[in-house]
Order: sequence, then structure tokens, then C-alpha cells
Amino acid sequence: MSRTSRRRAIATAAVTALTASMALAGLAPSASAQVPDGTRFFVPKPNPDAKTQIRSLDQAGRHRAADRIRALVTTPSAVWVETGSPRQARQQVRQITKQAKAERTVPLLVLYDIPFRDCAQYSAGGATTVAEYEAWVDGVAAGIGNRKAAIALEPDSIGIIPFYTSVDGVAEWCKPAEADAATAAADRFAMLNYAVDRLTALPRTSVYLDGTHNGWLNVGDVSDRLLKAGVAKADGMFFNTSNYQWTQNVEQYGTWVSSCLAYLTKVDAGGVANCGNQYWSGGPANDFTGVSLDPAKKWSDTATDPTANTAGINSRYAAQLGDVEPSKSFLVDTSRNGRGPWVPTAAQAAWPDPQVWCNPPRRGLGPQPTTRTSTPLADAYVWIKVPGESDGQCSRGLGTGNDVVDPIWGRVDPAAGQWFGRQALQLTRLADPELPLR
Repeated sequence: MSRTSRRRAIATAAVTALTASMALAGLAPSASAQVPDGTRFFVPKPNPDAKTQIRSLDQAGRHRAADRIRALVTTPSAVWVETGSPRQARQQVRQITKQAKAERTVPLLVLYDIPFRDCAQYSAGGATTVAEYEAWVDGVAAGIGNRKAAIALEPDSIGIIPFYTSVDGVAEWCKPAEADAATAAADRFAMLNYAVDRLTALPRTSVYLDGTHNGWLNVGDVSDRLLKAGVAKADGMFFNTSNYQWTQNVEQYGTWVSSCLAYLTKVDAGGVANCGNQYWSGGPANDFTGVSLDPAKKWSDTATDPTANTAGINSRYAAQLGDVEPSKSFLVDTSRNGRGPWVPTAAQAAWPDPQVWCNPPRRGLGPQPTTRTSTPLADAYVWIKVPGESDGQCSRGLGTGNDVVDPIWGRVDPAAGQWFGRQALQLTRLADPELPLR
């Protein structure tokens, strides 16, 4: 067996052993601390193209529009650390954390460099090997040191795993040609565990793993993946990254994931199929007459519409958990969910792929970053996605390549991460709650 193969075999065994040990020991507290109440989040430097847009709007006499963009870029949002060598990552993170310390704020760092990130789609890139990624994480950790930081670790890394088969027996669509089909999934979990261990060892750093959102993975599936990724040692999860799901629905989903994690680690290690989820709402409160919940509607225990009523699922967890309390908390990305998810018209739904997640129209900013949330397990609302930056060059399935006109906007969209001025203005104008002008 080669050194590389042996290392991968050890990683696979370690992940399996870790999952088994968590089932026996329950969710262990991390060495760091969750984002505490009253945290003031860091405001990064604005996108240079946003500053250009502000100047252009002021010169055109559109001062209120300029003020909206100005307010947008002076609201706390995440800093994405996603390129460069370990040394460059260390330098970037050190600069940000030192500046935040001087301002008595806490930076939210998004680490986005894992191999095969986004399965080589709009946000392709990242490290090319396990060793390269671990060295990069070491660089980030060295840059943070003993200063405060909150980390959203690798968006999409739980939801899109190369060559993975879910606990439900569903094969992942992501099968990049460059990945080793035999080891890619185990490598992903091993790298996430390494990052969690390395970063939670820092004295003042909070670490959260990606939990997708309520319109994506079902509760049991994501909980199983999170356990394999090391959530027992992390501070919690983050949800709704770069997406548009209603805040109250995401909070409900996050509470279910935390409840499922508690159930799997403290009640029934093999009971993932018993975790209530958004795709079947049956439980004691509705005599186990379940339906799939509609993410376009706002969910609650008192909703009269069965496709929005959560009482069945909540009563099911209450009965299953008894005196066991869910403990893993979470962050919610509220950067663009003020108007909820986009529902295409009949004509738009007929496109080959409407891409409801990709630069959808008539969306608005959501709640501003704060630790004052609507549910006890939600540590904070945060802006993980920097609003105003494009999701990618959306084609709606109407073509391939980088020059397809997006029929929503009537133009070729900016590449992922580039400033999208028209969308930024729309997000600020339709913000809910209204964005305070500065």
C-alpha cells in the first residue's frame, strides 16, 4: 500500500471511528466559545466596484440610491478567505483579525478552499490535495492566533460531496473526473475534521460547519453528514449561505437539525430515519398525517395551511427527546432573504433550469447582523454572502459557456463574486426590514 493510500485508509477509518464514538459519548463541547450575545461584527473594506457605483450614482444626482449602497457596504459582512498559499492566507487573516481587534469587533471569516469546492461549478477552485488543504488551514490558524474570530467553514462542503452516497442510499451527482472515486468522500470528511480540530484549538475562535438549508437536504441526511464532518467538536452549524430562504423557516430547520443531532448522539445512534424533516410533517400533533412543507411559505406550529404547519414535526421531536435538550447552536445567513425564496412564473419555470438560487429577481436584504434572534439555538443572524456580489453567470439552462444572456436581467451576469450593481440596488430597495441609511 502506498503512503498516500495508507493515509486515506487511515482517514476513512478515523471518520468511521469518530462517528461511532460520538454516538456513545454524545455531543462534546468545543474548546472555543460560541458567538456570544452582544457581539459587534466586523465591517470589511467595500468591494471597489461598489465604491465606483456610489460615485456614479452621486454624480448622476441619485443621492438616495447612493446612500442605499453606502449603507449596504458599511453593514457587517463576512470576509471570504478563498485563495492563496498558506502564507498568503495567514497574512490576510492576521490583517483582518488585528484590524477587528483594534475596532473591538469580531470578524466572520468564510474559509472556502477545500478541494473540489462547488464541484467545479460557478465557484470552482480550492486546494488540490488533502495535504495542501491542511497546510492552508494551518496558515489560517496561525493568522488568527489568540484574537477573536467566528468561522463559517467551507460553504457547500456538506451539501456537495464528491462521489458520496447519502445515508438514504442516494448517490451524489458530483463526480469530478479529477477526483478519486474510492476516497473522495472520506477525504472530504477527514479534511473537515482536521479543520475543526485545528481551529477549535484556538482560544477565541468559534467554528461552524455548513448545514445547507431547509430547501435542500432533509434533516436526517444533513445531521448524519455533520456528525461525520466533526460537528460534535465544533460550535455549531451555519445555514442558508448565499440563499434566500425565510429566516423563520431556516431557524426551524436549524432547530430540527440540532434536535436530530441530540437524538442520534444521546438517544438512538442508528435512528437517523426517525429524525423528523421538512419533507414529511407527520407527528403526534397531527395524528401522523404528514405532507411536504413548502419553502415559499412561512412555517409555524399555528399555520392553517398543512404545507406550512410544523406542529407535527416539533411534537415528534418532543416525544422522542423527552428530557434530552438539543444543544448545537447555529448562524443564519440573512444577507438576501428579506423577500424569501424566488418562485418562478409558469413561463420561467419552463426554462431548462430556472436556477432559483442564482441572481434571482426582486429579492431584498434580510435582517441585519445581530445576536438578537428569534430562537434560542440561533447564535446570530449574519451576512455570510456579501450582498451585491454576483452568484455567477446564470444561464437558466439556455446555453453553455460564459457569454449566455440571463433572461432575468437581460445581460450576461457578472462572474461569481464580482459586483452586480443592478442587483445591489434592488436588494437595498426591497430590503425587509428596511435598511437604515447612514
